[in-house]
Amino acid sequence: MPLENRKRGKKHKKQPQEEENFPEVQRPIPVSEHELIGEPSWIRPTAEHIPETNPEAPFGYVDVDVKAYFRTVDIQIRDWQGTHKAGEDDDTDPNEQRHLFFVAALTEMGGKEKQLATDPDCSVILERMAYSMDDFVRRVFVDSLAGSYELLVRHRFASHVCQTLFTVARDTVSREMRGILPDVPEASGKGELRTLTQLILDASEELLPSFCSLIMDPFASHVIRALLLLLSPNITPSDEASALRSKKSATWKSRQGPMKSVFVEDRIKGKEALVKRTPAEFRQLARRFVETLRTELGENEVRALAANKVASPGLQMLLEVEADQDMAKDHGSLMDKVTVGIITACRDDSTSLVEPSDYLNTLLRDPTSSHLLETIVLRSPIDAFAILWSTYFKGKLARLASHPVANFVVAKALERVSVDQLSEACSELEGSWNKMIKTSRTGVLRAIIDRGATLHASEAEISQAVFSAFDLATTEDRKLLVPCVLYLMTLEVYILSQAALTTNRKAPPKPGKTGASNNGLEPKIQGAILLQSLLRLSEPQNQLVIDSISSLSMEERIYLAHDPTSSRVYDVLLESPNVPSKVKRQFVLNFIGHYHLLVDDRIGSRIGDRCWAYADTYLKEKVARSLISHEQFLAGSFYGKFFARNLNLYLLQRKPEDWRNMQAGRKRAQDQANAVASEPLPPKPMTVPPSQPSKRKRKVQPEDEIDAVFNATLGKRIKKAALDSTEAIILEERLPEAKRDIKSNKKDESGGLQDVLGAIRAAPKGEEAGGKKRH
Repeated sequence: MPLENRKRGKKHKKQPQEEENFPEVQRPIPVSEHELIGEPSWIRPTAEHIPETNPEAPFGYVDVDVKAYFRTVDIQIRDWQGTHKAGEDDDTDPNEQRHLFFVAALTEMGGKEKQLATDPDCSVILERMAYSMDDFVRRVFVDSLAGSYELLVRHRFASHVCQTLFTVARDTVSREMRGILPDVPEASGKGELRTLTQLILDASEELLPSFCSLIMDPFASHVIRALLLLLSPNITPSDEASALRSKKSATWKSRQGPMKSVFVEDRIKGKEALVKRTPAEFRQLARRFVETLRTELGENEVRALAANKVASPGLQMLLEVEADQDMAKDHGSLMDKVTVGIITACRDDSTSLVEPSDYLNTLLRDPTSSHLLETIVLRSPIDAFAILWSTYFKGKLARLASHPVANFVVAKALERVSVDQLSEACSELEGSWNKMIKTSRTGVLRAIIDRGATLHASEAEISQAVFSAFDLATTEDRKLLVPCVLYLMTLEVYILSQAALTTNRKAPPKPGKTGASNNGLEPKIQGAILLQSLLRLSEPQNQLVIDSISSLSMEERIYLAHDPTSSRVYDVLLESPNVPSKVKRQFVLNFIGHYHLLVDDRIGSRIGDRCWAYADTYLKEKVARSLISHEQFLAGSFYGKFFARNLNLYLLQRKPEDWRNMQAGRKRAQDQANAVASEPLPPKPMTVPPSQPSKRKRKVQPEDEIDAVFNATLGKRIKKAALDSTEAIILEERLPEAKRDIKSNKKDESGGLQDVLGAIRAAPKGEEAGGKKRH
């Protein structure tokens, strides 16, 4: 039995009685139009002459040999995009070699673009190649699909090829706007090749008549969203990947490896332009898409799109376009239809007649439609938002903030509230904070903290809300604010967990590396974000977090610095302008004596670098001197050795003044580099002070000949401030080599030394005497 005819489940044999009771029904034979009019059989068309369209391969199947060739192309591109480094093992120019390879692949692709795009195996290969195509090849590829876009965007595999083409077209369109056009070879009888800008406009015109059906198509909807992002780059969402692909599609694409250009020049260019320029025709065309949906769909049909899992993301993007072009205030706009007439009520000054709608109350609690309501809350006009807040949020915040879906919409709404609305929200949610923490729904609390920090209002009420959420009543309890918030536990639960873990703990914690990690708790991302938001409040309120950090033991602080989640709290503490400089300085000082343990970790070394970058020269010297006894430990640490490079402990011990000048010079150079990029100044001339009689007793052990030459010429007391900090470092590194040169060349004691010092001054700072670079 063929596999395609097998069915799952237990097979039931047919009884003979059933066969007698249900005789076979004779279906009527269809009569064609030609038989009705009495035409002879030789005039009637046979079945093999009737054209049939295969929905899986509407343009035909790809030849087996062609498919095998493109599999080898895919393997080669994967190798270039993944493990192989450009120019590592190539004797020739890597770009030239890859260019020849792509020319051969594109030649083979000519005339088969539509077949390859609809093939399940070759479509992803075309997506991978699209990222490496130059502007001319992209124009040819997009032009080859013209006239079939409506069929292609509805196809399961070709739709992703169209989506990728619209995504990579942004760079080409931006270059065409700046007048950067590729050289087009002379075509022989093939007509004029349109620019990609014109090709995108023509493809949009082709899709415009069936736009309302495409937005609800499961395969075409994501292509429409990619096209809208190309036409209106100002509406780029925060997470573009989730806006263009579903979770299932994004997971599948992540398994296909990196999608990027294989050419070295594209990697070197990097970010060509943060703001992409688009022509004015794109903006007008995006407006036409919105007007088409307004005209062809009624109010109920537009509202039905909100609950559709396929159409809802596209409707969100159309609302973004409508708000971006200031069309949301019009009567009958998409925003007006979805909000059940709130925009019209604002225009007619009949806001008092607005009644709550069951439709919007349903959107609040629906997992799919709530995303659409978040867009409405963020992009609606100010007067419309005031009606939404007073009608659907005010008086219901306690219930909505604890809802598993509605709390996300409430958090978005709190990002736009005014000072009075923020105060009302704090009063209304006063008794609900503890319930949110127990259910791990911290979005509303985070949003209200961020809004208070932005408006500088109701910060005292927000601090009390945090204490109420974690049951921190007394001053002694508030010292545990950081661990309670970080682990998202109330005070009682945190104490009980610590007591249980202390009882069950069998092995003592390892010093410096674990500490609090042995308690079995891991910092939560939501808790770390809450602490970062609290540190951005004004000075009296953020002091509560700072005091809690100061009350932690050193092992707990180091553990938080080693964790990738909780270490972000330290970053905000050092960066926030609302944290006093005295507090930041004390934070850096508290780690003195433990920096070798702090930087002995991948994440901790980053925190150590941040502390070093913030410290001034005096504070850096204290940190560096505390690590002199741990120099061997840092040298043996995989991560600590990188931190030790900034310390330069050898120079600090030998010449402290030059070390201070070097640190101050680096600070000034860093500030100048951030302000204006200036050319490096020529080095200052090195002057050797006259020799002075030595007052100290000579050493008991005999002095060798080379040391005698240096002591006789330079003297034992050298004015260290006479040398520039950079020159002092170079001289310190080159003195052993200078000694070897004097000994080998048998020069005299005074003249030979002057020649060596002159060679040191004349050589470039970045090179040794032998031509090697300094490390």
